[in-house]
This record gives sequence, structure tokens and C-alpha cells, in this order.
Amino acid sequence: MYFNKIVHWNELNLDEKKKILSRPSVQKSFLVKETVQKIIKKVKILGDQALKEYTLLFDKCHINEFKLTKEQINASFLKINKDLKQSILIAKKNITCFHQAQISSEVDIETQFGVRCQQINLPLNSIGIYIPSGTAPLFSTVLMLGIPAVIAGCKKIILCSPPPISEEVLYASYICGINEIFQVGGAQAIAALAFGTQTIPKVDKIFGPGNSYVTEAKLQVSSIYNGPAIDMLAGPSELLIIADNKSNPDFIAADLLSQAEHGLSSQVILLTPYINLAKKVIISINNQLINLSRLKEITSSLKNSIIIVTDNITECINISNIYAPEHLSIQTEQPRKILDSILNASSVFLGSWSPETAGDYASGTNHVLPTYGKSVSSSCLGLADFQKRVLVQELTSQGLINLSHTLQILSEAEKLEGHKNAVKIRVDSVKRNI
Repeated sequence: MYFNKIVHWNELNLDEKKKILSRPSVQKSFLVKETVQKIIKKVKILGDQALKEYTLLFDKCHINEFKLTKEQINASFLKINKDLKQSILIAKKNITCFHQAQISSEVDIETQFGVRCQQINLPLNSIGIYIPSGTAPLFSTVLMLGIPAVIAGCKKIILCSPPPISEEVLYASYICGINEIFQVGGAQAIAALAFGTQTIPKVDKIFGPGNSYVTEAKLQVSSIYNGPAIDMLAGPSELLIIADNKSNPDFIAADLLSQAEHGLSSQVILLTPYINLAKKVIISINNQLINLSRLKEITSSLKNSIIIVTDNITECINISNIYAPEHLSIQTEQPRKILDSILNASSVFLGSWSPETAGDYASGTNHVLPTYGKSVSSSCLGLADFQKRVLVQELTSQGLINLSHTLQILSEAEKLEGHKNAVKIRVDSVKRNI
């Protein structure tokens, strides 16, 4: 394949511009929806029996015991090579450092005399972490989900992953202190976490990426009354780069290719005012492409991808804010000056020495991010996602008296006599005692 897709932004009409910035269409077939509905219903009714049947059908594994023993988890320590263990530990240290810094101080103030208001943060009681299998073990996602869950203080952390679970995933779980691990995958694992089975506990919130069946299962269980919450619905990965004539075309090409290899529907975009840079990046992409192994994914992703030449950097910023990328790389001479103008992006990488790979693995930031333009209103995964905010108020008798007139006027205006009476009966009691 030879990649050579360059367009000049101001030569396009409005419809063409809209089409250029549209994501690859993700077809959610009726078959997927119907299949997932059947799986959820069967798991809800039959529990472990349904899980065994689906594991045999989809994963070609006959499983007697879904839960791994602590000995099986701990044994991963001996099966991972020293360099990989050391690298995982460095990633853990940085991710821990960044997420510990997100611990917020609790609010405790007196809004007026005798009226004390608080906001306290409590951990979620139980969470489920789903780690997909496939062409590569996603042990990095174990770190991204497990570490903030532990820091937040979640009391029960359940991890599910299709059999056989890789030693890398087990080791990442081991160093995070996750010891309730179940070898079950797909939509059936999401159903098990949502409703519980004879062996897998029900959880309050489900985290983690997956294929179209897993994503559909998360959507369906979270829509059921009393079903679990979910982190987000993961879409195809995406990267947008803003670059000027001071940037390195080989670095840019490498970053575009690194994101393109994520999956068949991934999308990468380069925005630059410099046509010469665009041409150099094209040459570098095609030179580097031949040395990469995931050619099927990259080739498919590049069909969804484009290089856009603009009139100036300001236009690049405006287009980026419209697109609202999952990953935004700013490879300009003074990237922090541009950062102030960025309104919509999930994770931003500043300068030529900040590859998106760093955020995927070990810089410390979380790689679970809103995609498909959701960064307009949604945020990256963080410590707060593993907590709930609880509000507390405490009024003294004098504080209530001071606020009582306001409360009664407001209650009466909304025609809620019971609210008004709950204040009045207390005020009258205070006055009688006085």
C-alpha cells in the first residue's frame, strides 16, 4: 500500500470538510444487539452454567473453575522476564504518582452562621475490570484501571478476562493487589459482573474496553433498571497531530503509524500549514510502513486517515477543536502557546519528544479516554471515576432559625407545604423552649 492522501482545507466546500472530519462509520448490527440480549438473559438465569457453555462456544475452552487461585496469580512473578517486570514496575510507579495527586481535599465550610456543609469522597464498594484478549495481552489496561481503583479504596475489585489469561495480565494484577480474577470473557463476562453468578460477584460499576459484543453488553446492562454503571463506551482509537515547519517528519510519521496499528477502524490526521512538511511525512510513512508487522490494521486505518494542509496554525487549532480528538499531539516550536487554545481533546502530547506511546504505557496519565468526539463533554478516566461524592449538612438550632424565613418562603413558592412545615415545626419547638 502507498499512502498519499493530502487535501488543502480551503479548497473544500462545507460538505467536503464535514466528510473529511467524520469518523469511520461503526456499524452496530442488529445481529450483535440480538446476540448480546440472548447472552445476558441466559447468564442472568443460568449463571455459571451459561458461562461454561459460552466459554466453550466462543473461546474453545472447557473451564471447571473460573476463579484463579492466589497461587496461580502469584506464579506469574516467576514467568515474566526481568526487563518486562522492571518496565511494568516503572509504569506502575508513574501511574500511581499521577493518580495519587488527584486525591482531592474534602469540602467542609460554614455557608452562614450555624450552617455547616460538607462534601466527602467515598470509594465505590465493588468494581469490575474487563481486560480483553486478542492479538496482544493488554496488561497496561490492568494498570490503568487497577491502580486508581486501589488508590480510591474500592473494597472489592473483580477482574475478568478470556481464557487463557496471559502471564503479563496476571503479573500486572499481582502487583496491583488484585486477587479476584476470573477466566471468562466477552458479553457473558459483562453479564456476570452486572448480575452476579454462583461464583462471580455482582459489581456496582464496570470498567474496561472490548470488542463490539463487549461494548454492546456494557450499554445494555447499564440501561437496565438497577444495573451497574459503566466507565464509557470505547470507540476506535484516534490521533490528530498539529505540526509546523520546525517539527520532525519522521517523528510525525511514526506517531501516525503507532496509532493506526490499534485497529481496523482507527483514524489518524495531520494538520499543518506547510505542504513541504506534509510531503515529507508521506514519504516517511511509506518508508516506515514496510518494517511494521500489523499491516492489516495499519492499511485499513490509513484508508480512514488524511493529511490536511491549512493556511495557518490558527486554522489547525480550529479544526482540531471541531474534531475533538482522543489523542492530540502538538509538534510545534512552542506547543504550550497552542495548548491555551485547545478546547476539546482527551489527552494532549506536547512537543516532539512526547510520543503518544508514553501516555499509552508509562508516563503516568490514564489511557482510558473518550473517543468519537466525546471529549467535547466527557473526560479521561481518573480517580474520581472510582469514587462517589456524598454531601453532608448540619444546622444548629440558631442556624436553622437564621435560615428558616428563606426556607419557608422558597418552599411556599414551590407549593410544597410539607417542606415548609418541616422547618416551621422545628422553629416553633425552639421558640417554645426559649
